[in-house]
Amino acid sequence: MSALYLLHKPYRMLSQFTDRQADDDDGERRATLADVIAVPGIYAAGRLDYDSEGLLLLSDDGELIHRISDPRHKQPKTYRVQVEGRPSDAALQALRDGVRLTDGRTRPAKVRRLATSGLPERDPPLDPKRHPLTTWLELTISEGRNRQVRRMTAHVGHPTLRLVRVAIGSWRLDGLAPGQWRRETLHAPRPAASPSHRQRPTRYKGGRR
Repeated sequence: MSALYLLHKPYRMLSQFTDRQADDDDGERRATLADVIAVPGIYAAGRLDYDSEGLLLLSDDGELIHRISDPRHKQPKTYRVQVEGRPSDAALQALRDGVRLTDGRTRPAKVRRLATSGLPERDPPLDPKRHPLTTWLELTISEGRNRQVRRMTAHVGHPTLRLVRVAIGSWRLDGLAPGQWRRETLHAPRPAASPSHRQRPTRYKGGRR
């Protein structure tokens, strides 16, 4: 039996519990996971960039973290991505087929346009004067290269302006506002649709953002 914590990481927050750069440079401390979740002994299975948002999975079970984050297990990850401009059908097909980045061709991805993101507005929001024409996409990949989604959309001519991870495998962000988390108890290694016990989300109660 293992505890798994599903957290909605806010924008401009590190995917770790300390800011080592601030410790080294005596600079201003950036927001960390310690500002939103105070459960001892847990670690993130994977990460999100400082300027990305969405679902992080955390646990104190090292074997579970390995199963979730090991690229060999190919957990699909789904993102909602706000990009500059209006991608053509050809651009979306290129993302589906795989694009050639500096570290090799990406695996085929699932991509679709969205009428709306279904997400809360970012804090701070995008400036509509700087970005008057944008499109929301939903993109699912089965690998995890550094800043992969951002590099993929830039490759087809549509830089990513906002990136929110909404699912890792069968675990979803549903019902969690930025800074909220909930705990699930896993009674066995979890297949794609196995049941688990869920607790109500815990709200973010302030601190640095």
